[in-house]
Amino acid sequence: MSEMFSNRILNTKKSFIREILKVTQNKEVISFAGGLPNPISFPIEALKTSMNRVVDENGSNAFQYATTEGYLPLREQIATRYKKRFGLEVSPSDILITSGSQQALDLIGKALINKDDHVLIEKPGYLGTIQALSLYEPQFHGINLLEDGLDIQSLEAALKAYAPKLLYTVPNFQNPTGLTYSKEKREAICELLKTTSTYLIEDDPYGELRFSGEDLPYIGSHGLEHSILLGSFSKIVTPGMRIGWICTKDSKLMDKLIIAKQASDLHTNFFSQCVISDYLAHNDLDEHIRKIKSLYKEQSSAMVNAIKTYFPGNIQITIPEGGMFLWATLPEGTSSLELFDLASKENVAFVPGEPFYTEELTSRTFRLNYTNSDSETIEEGIKRLAKVIKNR
Repeated sequence: MSEMFSNRILNTKKSFIREILKVTQNKEVISFAGGLPNPISFPIEALKTSMNRVVDENGSNAFQYATTEGYLPLREQIATRYKKRFGLEVSPSDILITSGSQQALDLIGKALINKDDHVLIEKPGYLGTIQALSLYEPQFHGINLLEDGLDIQSLEAALKAYAPKLLYTVPNFQNPTGLTYSKEKREAICELLKTTSTYLIEDDPYGELRFSGEDLPYIGSHGLEHSILLGSFSKIVTPGMRIGWICTKDSKLMDKLIIAKQASDLHTNFFSQCVISDYLAHNDLDEHIRKIKSLYKEQSSAMVNAIKTYFPGNIQITIPEGGMFLWATLPEGTSSLELFDLASKENVAFVPGEPFYTEELTSRTFRLNYTNSDSETIEEGIKRLAKVIKNR
């Protein structure tokens, strides 16, 4: 029967995290596995007010078909925010509304990648990107991620050796490591890419969630021609509405992305776009984000402190300045996948490192999410995990 399916779907693996989340529905399980925003941060009452206002003011139009590019007032609001935060000159025509950043990755794959094209990705890299782009059968090349960003020597060598179609990055509070690229590293990457035709993707779902340090400019803002920014309201308003976007000043690429989206779904949920736009128009988004950052700073500190208290001293972790994750490294000769199996018996879950790499390997790393649990639950989960690590 398998001969009936396409090679691309047969060669694309299921999302490891999505499969884990099925298991963690058990209320006894403390899960650090998903990349879930804390539901107490969702502005439910304000969104209910916006929903009612959208229906009252627009009537049946709010439930009609809409343009592929997206709701113009929402695209204007996104452009204005880029100007306010970073001084970027972005117009609404540079923005395409998508069904979350995951669809953005799929559209980019449709528009740019042929089978066996070369794609560079962080090592370790976001597994959702690996899955989305795998459907287009590229050759992946992992570039080692250091504490301050990509290994520049490895990147330069890969650019020369492969002439890659694109480079995918998450420069702010990277998924899965929680690391952030330094200003110097961003500038160095931009200078390298200026000499190539490689497209740069900067995926930035977490950039607004900085709770220490200072905001840094985008890599592409240093004057990069083939630059693509991805953004999302999933982490700062609500994930369930699935409102994300692609931002690029490359008009030829944007035209192809619009064609790809027309073929995929015609347009993103129009009612959700109208609701988000109304919410932005009638509420202080910055104040809302400040509350989220305060919450996540507390939860991040709770996890880091619990790890320092209960984990053996030979476990290394990253200390995030924002975002939703930290990255742990076990001693040489140990497997995080084996640890996951043992931890599940103690009703605690995390994501082993293997799915974040494009090559087959045994990893001693794992990702922990701190945003979807309160401080007390975080401490209890880390205690359980520490017990497993010590007794394995």
